[in-house]
Amino acid sequence: MIAAFIDGPLWYFSLTVFVLGVVWRLISILRLRGRKKVLSKPRNTAGGGAVATILRRFLPYREFRPVSRGRVIAGYSFHLGLFALLFFAAPHVEFIATRITGFDWTPLPYWGFIVASQLALGGLLALIVYRLMSPVTRLISDTGDYVSSVLVFMVMLTGCMALLQASEGLRLLHLFLAEVLLIYFPFSALMHTFTFLTSRGFSGAVFNRRGVNY
Repeated sequence: MIAAFIDGPLWYFSLTVFVLGVVWRLISILRLRGRKKVLSKPRNTAGGGAVATILRRFLPYREFRPVSRGRVIAGYSFHLGLFALLFFAAPHVEFIATRITGFDWTPLPYWGFIVASQLALGGLLALIVYRLMSPVTRLISDTGDYVSSVLVFMVMLTGCMALLQASEGLRLLHLFLAEVLLIYFPFSALMHTFTFLTSRGFSGAVFNRRGVNY
């Protein structure tokens, strides 16, 4: 009965909360940004500033690079590894094709899954340690930041364990944690997955329009 609930109603409920929550948050943000009318005369194009800022912000400021190199490497390892696992791990490709898209694509080979999982798990662990050890990040971090990190880590860890297909319980635990993550996602800092590009682009557009080197 529990297995049927996790595989069925809870999955559809969590997906609905995720989609509606993300759409609601994005609409709320866009409405707030569109309320203030700009009256000043533009000095540069807004679009060019948006694109340039999005591209530049994939790397830290030059002044900070010597002290943030390790964190940048860990961040890229985690995000790229997670992307590969989410969309190219064989069980995920099959799951998405069966329940969402109706079509599949070529998944990662087994060795690719191992490499991606090590990059993702190792990168996330490094970021958590950095958050705990750095006085600045520890000061600005709240409970939600740690909850998000631990929840994502547990989802990835149980997913790697479930890949061995040694126990149906592991698969259900992985799916259950993923569903909890979907429900939690729109109301947490994890929303930066959808907002970081628009946020950077908006800031770049505003400052470039004013002629500010941002």
